[in-house]
Amino acid sequence: MAASFKFGAAGLAFALVASSLTGAGAVAQESTNRVAVETAWSVFVDGNPRECWAVSAPRETVNTRDGRAVSVRRGDILMFATYRQGQGAVAEVSFTGGYPFAEGSTVEVTIGTDTYQLFTDGEWAWAASPEEDARILDAMRRGQDAVLVARSSRGTRTQDTFNLFGLTAATEEAQRRCAE
Repeated sequence: MAASFKFGAAGLAFALVASSLTGAGAVAQESTNRVAVETAWSVFVDGNPRECWAVSAPRETVNTRDGRAVSVRRGDILMFATYRQGQGAVAEVSFTGGYPFAEGSTVEVTIGTDTYQLFTDGEWAWAASPEEDARILDAMRRGQDAVLVARSSRGTRTQDTFNLFGLTAATEEAQRRCAE
């Protein structure tokens, strides 16, 4: 799928209106479209046709280069589960790492003992198919943490850990709002 379609208005709208997230939930300083907060996950609704998404920032981030911890500047680091009105009940799972990913690289997602790959384009990563989105979301709903490991275009290895508490309630709320 083309990156412009996969990115969608949800990610763009959130990136434009939310200035920061904390581990306890979203803190959208200028947002008028946040409709719920479920532990570490916030729910937003925007657009026409409507897009509804659950989003969270990582609770922990580790950046390394050549095996050593390094300090790097990154933009927003966010994980999304997005529903689109009229496109069924499957959420699209996406991730933005706050930096351009290495060309041709993937993001490894580990939830419990399950591992998945997201393809990258610029600063964004997605599952390869709706079926893979469904498998990842199912694992996220059963899991406690999602650990995403990626490589920047400058060779930095990043490891972002997302708390999955509240994800099920947040995705159910997002799905319900886009089914209306």
